[in-house]
Amino acid sequence: MTNIRVFSVDDHPLMREGIAAVIAGQPDMAMVAQASSGRDAIQQFRRHQPDVTLMDLRLPDMSGIETMIAIRNEFPGARVVVLTTFEGDVDIERAFAAGARGYLLKNTPIGELAEAIRAVHRGKKQIPRDVAAQLAEHFGDEPLTARERTVLEHVAGGNRNRDIAARLLISEETVKVHVKHIMEKLGAADRTQAMAIALRRGIIHL
Repeated sequence: MTNIRVFSVDDHPLMREGIAAVIAGQPDMAMVAQASSGRDAIQQFRRHQPDVTLMDLRLPDMSGIETMIAIRNEFPGARVVVLTTFEGDVDIERAFAAGARGYLLKNTPIGELAEAIRAVHRGKKQIPRDVAAQLAEHFGDEPLTARERTVLEHVAGGNRNRDIAARLLISEETVKVHVKHIMEKLGAADRTQAMAIALRRGIIHL
């Protein structure tokens, strides 16, 4: 039986060990490499060119999305499955836009993880029902603009409108307009709720 060569990218040693144990228990898979950072992942991918890569989104030096884009720019056929704790629709959309072939949460049962790897290796996409439901829930929602996301990140950092205006070189009134639009788009009653919604959906990260 041909082994599926798997590469694991995660900054938590226990998570990497757990994934390695899962792969070792599959008769048709072999773990060929592991990486704990984005830059290491890119180098290891070049060296091993695995069949399927399991990629966490949060890494210490660069995001999993940035790492995936860098790998796929060099190796367009790279098959990457995101394996993460982030379940927001925006995180999911960004991952697939960057070329992910699957998106799994870290609480995925072992059997489902193994089957997802096999499916992606066969050239299929793997979108579990709960992940698809997250995407469907906000399908058609008007996204925040880049400037609105920047303003919201400053709000999440505890900055007042006056401080945000000074940092972004815009008027305080413009900041207020941005905050108003942010709350309308997110369906939030106030700034605190807007931050909570944005964090849950993966629009911003702290």
